[in-house]
Amino acid sequence: MPDFAAALPAAFFPSTAPPAYSRADFGPDFQWGVAAAAYQTEGAWDADGKGPSIWDEFVRRPGKIRGSSHGQVATDFYHRWPADLELMRQLNIPNFRFSVAWSRVLPNGTGEVNPKGLDFYDRLVDGCLERGITPWPTLYHWDLPAALQQRGGWTNRGIVGWFADYAQHVAACLGDRVRNWMVLNEPMVFTGAGHMIGIHAPGRRGLGGFLASTHHAALAQAEGGRALRATLPATAQIGTTFSCSHLTPWRPQLARDQRATARANAILNRLFVEPALGLGYPVADAPVLGWLNRYLKPGDEQRLPFAFDFWGIQNYTREVVRHSPYVPLVWAKLVGAAERGVPHTTMGWEVYPESIYHMLKQFSSYKNAPRLLVTENGAAFPDELIAGRVPDADRQAFLRACIAQVLRARREGVPVDGYFAWSFTDNFEWAEGYKQRFGLVRVDYDTQQRTVKDSGHWYAGLLGGKMA
Repeated sequence: MPDFAAALPAAFFPSTAPPAYSRADFGPDFQWGVAAAAYQTEGAWDADGKGPSIWDEFVRRPGKIRGSSHGQVATDFYHRWPADLELMRQLNIPNFRFSVAWSRVLPNGTGEVNPKGLDFYDRLVDGCLERGITPWPTLYHWDLPAALQQRGGWTNRGIVGWFADYAQHVAACLGDRVRNWMVLNEPMVFTGAGHMIGIHAPGRRGLGGFLASTHHAALAQAEGGRALRATLPATAQIGTTFSCSHLTPWRPQLARDQRATARANAILNRLFVEPALGLGYPVADAPVLGWLNRYLKPGDEQRLPFAFDFWGIQNYTREVVRHSPYVPLVWAKLVGAAERGVPHTTMGWEVYPESIYHMLKQFSSYKNAPRLLVTENGAAFPDELIAGRVPDADRQAFLRACIAQVLRARREGVPVDGYFAWSFTDNFEWAEGYKQRFGLVRVDYDTQQRTVKDSGHWYAGLLGGKMA
């Protein structure tokens, strides 16, 4: 893998980005934090009445997870959360984004609530507040109750109502203390990877499942927002999150690569945000999406919009797109970083911090766009524990450069009001198992020992007022 940290000035800080900054440059109201997800950290997969999720079942399928790993223990956050929150406090981190496991609250997805499941999140919220950490729960981060998958999951239109009911249960329990909420985590990923190409749970493949799950997730995105609005105090801030990548054509001079990039942009970056704005699906630039019409029912166009208070922008890289005659319907292919010979992370993602600037500009360009927060951003690198330290200069350089690009956008008037690093600790990284490490804090999965990486100490210093 190319050593990009050695080329820091040229590769990371173009003349358009501020080369040095401090927390004060972002203003006193800018929200700094870290992010995590239930299945990736909690473990305790069947403890205290929790029902199985689609990921509890998917990890049992041979060949689906690197190293045949699973999340039954993960980082054992379910039992170790007080110590992890205390470490968070020591690192000056004021905001914590986590997700609620649907099947921990409703083991069957609907029906009777599991009191011990809700109690866990009740105690977690109180634990955050006792330490001066603001909780930011996400209602759905990919771990659908297995009982609902048996009924069709996201391809069953009934999930829109099931999800709204679940949202009300959680909001009724935590809403007196939690002000900031997120509805879905990256719907494009759990519909595309889970229902189109099958590399994530529930492992379905095919256009029909993708289109059905897409429409139902878009409806649930709005109905979930309305369920929260109806249950929470008027001061609550309701958002949702979108995965995104800055897209550029492989050969800018070729019209067919430009058209392929436009189609990819419609699917990867616009598919869920535009229905929320009342703009409908971006069919004009991706005609394949016209097949969504078979799943629309009367009144759906009026149900898709919801006025979110904020959007969470989740960006890790850019993608380069070329026309491909071998990918039916989309006619586009991503050209990988290794193929292009550019620096990349162990995930194979190009190191391109400027991508986050472009995506903040793109999402803020919508006429009625709400305020933005970066709710995920980070990188996986081959960390090594050396004499009690994890000297991850590459991750530190990446985060420093990405945050500089956020400041660049903010100085240009983009209403970006927060930055959450992914992730607080190393964790179960879905199909990649435990190979990929994104954390500011290293986890020894044999002993559950936590070690703050150099990047974690750097982030703590930034939040404590030091110059970056």
